[in-house]
Amino acid sequence: MAKRKSAPEAPKAAEGYTVLARRYRPQQFADIVGQEAVARALVNALQGNRVAHAYLFTGARGVGKTSTARILAKALNCAKGPTPTPCDACEICRSIASGEDTDVLEIDGASNNGVEQVRQLRQNVQYRPGRARYRIYIIDEVHMLSNAAFNALLKTLEEPPAHVKFIFATTEVQKIPATILSRCQRFDFAGIATPRIVDRLRQIVADEGLPADDEALELIARRAGGSMRDAQSLLDQLLAFGGERLTAEQVHRLLGTADDDRVVALATALLGRDPKRALELLALAAAEGLNVGELVDQLMDYWRDLMVVNCGGVEGRDLSVPSRHRETLAQQAAAVSLDSILAGLDILAATKVRLRGSPHGRVLVEMALVRLGRLEDLVPLAQLAQWLGSRDAGTRGRGDAAKEDNTPPARTSDPEPLAASPRRRVPVSPQPASPREVPLAAETLTQVWQQVLTQVGPFLASNLEKAESVAISGPNTLVIRFPARYNLHRDHCQEPTCVARTEEALKKLTGKAWSLRVESGSRDAVVAPAQAADAENSQSRYRRQRTEALQEPLVKRAIERLGAQIVQADEGFGSAPSEAVERPETAQDMES
Repeated sequence: MAKRKSAPEAPKAAEGYTVLARRYRPQQFADIVGQEAVARALVNALQGNRVAHAYLFTGARGVGKTSTARILAKALNCAKGPTPTPCDACEICRSIASGEDTDVLEIDGASNNGVEQVRQLRQNVQYRPGRARYRIYIIDEVHMLSNAAFNALLKTLEEPPAHVKFIFATTEVQKIPATILSRCQRFDFAGIATPRIVDRLRQIVADEGLPADDEALELIARRAGGSMRDAQSLLDQLLAFGGERLTAEQVHRLLGTADDDRVVALATALLGRDPKRALELLALAAAEGLNVGELVDQLMDYWRDLMVVNCGGVEGRDLSVPSRHRETLAQQAAAVSLDSILAGLDILAATKVRLRGSPHGRVLVEMALVRLGRLEDLVPLAQLAQWLGSRDAGTRGRGDAAKEDNTPPARTSDPEPLAASPRRRVPVSPQPASPREVPLAAETLTQVWQQVLTQVGPFLASNLEKAESVAISGPNTLVIRFPARYNLHRDHCQEPTCVARTEEALKKLTGKAWSLRVESGSRDAVVAPAQAADAENSQSRYRRQRTEALQEPLVKRAIERLGAQIVQADEGFGSAPSEAVERPETAQDMES
């Protein structure tokens, strides 16, 4: 029994302390941070005697909905009111501020969501307030009311007594019926900007007499995500964490996040196409107890900064990166295409979603880092759509060398990525000063042919590279010969569109018309006659299937617009319809 009696003694020592979020709650419309438009509308309504009977305040948590509702209640019931500047000195103002006024009822919608509670409310609204001017009902999280409760409230909400005011607050306005919305004046509370939160936190720590670094306050404000209450609660927790001065290191230690230098180093490794270094940095962070989920959030913020800087520069932007790293951020944003940055954001966002329900968080983050480290510069989707949508040479704007090319041209004018792509298969030789005037002769054949490979597109170039020899045969005739094992590549290069594209590239580079002839070389090895016959039959079947595939409209369009090639034609392609026609009728078919 003695232990039971001593239990209440512990909270008594803390009863005199009030958390920062309550002590620094705004008491006037002028004190509301980030919601100036709402405050101005309510002040004008009070000054013009146009106060509505029902208001709906909607927005994220901690943005000032309940505080604004209390200020409005004080403004209506103040002894010197109604006034837009309540005195905060009279008994009514003090009781409303503390939530103890009998005429201002704050109701929790989650625990009073039944129709019986609404019926009781309807019975009580007919009674006049005891000492104040209005009886005011503040219903928080009103979206938690049941449908029956909403329906029971409709008539009273539409035509309440003159002495009754309703103020609803909710974070999920989409759950409120339209019949309720149409009976209220709705005010949307936006998220509070990070600089405004930082200014408010700076005032609080100054009033508390506790020094704090601006970088630490910025971290707290960004962590709050637009919620002033969350920022103040986190600041309260950090002040209790201890220390003579609040620093960014203490914030990172308490939140389990990585410091800015580590995030920048990790981003530098990823943008430099170095997944090995990125995995090493992740392993080091995990060994120090950092939360990998928080690290993904920080990388998302960094990639968002890259996107913003790539689009509009560093100046005047709300960035998560501190000022000492912004020059590095600007250089990285200029070296990477916007589409690659957006693709990286997609990878990080998908990883964040997958982390919620997976016990293998580190593996998912490692996968994301490897993908980011191998991500190449991407072609804009609008450019791909342009290639598909038009065959007109003048609509592409990629230079004379690609005006009549139906394949995506080489991105020679784009900014160079941070590291060379290991997938590039077409060698790029230095461009001559005047490519149209280079004569095609034995001594310039190699140089001109390399230039041709850069002009015909990557798909055709990869097939032309399989040729074992390229030679000049007769006047203005070029012969390329393929080994027998590359017959499929030879067939693709023999197609009229591919031959025409190669000849056009030769004409542009040399200034003369050249004809192209594609031939087959000798077999690589001597094979038995039976094996040779089987191979010829297989090749014949494949050519027939490939010819049928080339007649498909979709395949023809892909070849014409994108320079695609048929890699494989499955056995039996195009034979199903004929089999269906030639199948002999059974007795059951004849009976039917």
